[in-house]
Amino acid sequence: MNTGNCDFSIMEQQFSEEIKQITNKLRELKSLGNEKNCLLSKLGEIKDKFLEVESIATSFYLNCYLSAFTDKYADLSLCVQRLSVRQHGALIAVQRRDSIHSIIQKGTDIGAALTPELLEAIFYPGNPLHDGAAVVHGNQIVSAANVLPLTNKVIIGRKLGTRHRAALGLSEQSDALVLVVSEETGRVSFALDGKLYPIATAHPVY
Repeated sequence: MNTGNCDFSIMEQQFSEEIKQITNKLRELKSLGNEKNCLLSKLGEIKDKFLEVESIATSFYLNCYLSAFTDKYADLSLCVQRLSVRQHGALIAVQRRDSIHSIIQKGTDIGAALTPELLEAIFYPGNPLHDGAAVVHGNQIVSAANVLPLTNKVIIGRKLGTRHRAALGLSEQSDALVLVVSEETGRVSFALDGKLYPIATAHPVY
């Protein structure tokens, strides 16, 4: 198993390059200018760059959080990206140090090696197992169709669906990391320590 030393050099290089580009663009902004030299488009470009930097940072930390507990973090990344493109909703709980068996309502035993193809099949619409969460421990898919506890947290300005509430709920009661793919939008997030972090799938998570 990976020791989780967070040595993802390519991401660090991408992060450094994006920060340099943002710094250069900010240096170009000296005043608001006038109606002939509107800065709104440049500010929009800078905002987009900040979002890219956030995505790279999120991917970096996600890998760090996962790599010490499963060698299959790249497979998890590939899976959620494919599910995102297809807008197949998914909920994947990665057990870390804390046991989660007493917290969840157990679903169906799987006990198989983790592969993107198997996870994608579990969350294929219409599959009896696609409702609920798949539980991953180490390099195995332990079970599917598990029911996770729901959070009571209210996030101002955001309406949370059942999957996101379940992801937050489990992350509030354990150190599990929970990946979520929205069925409505295809957006990917992960919950950890009671907080929800978005992942832009345009930037691979591995």
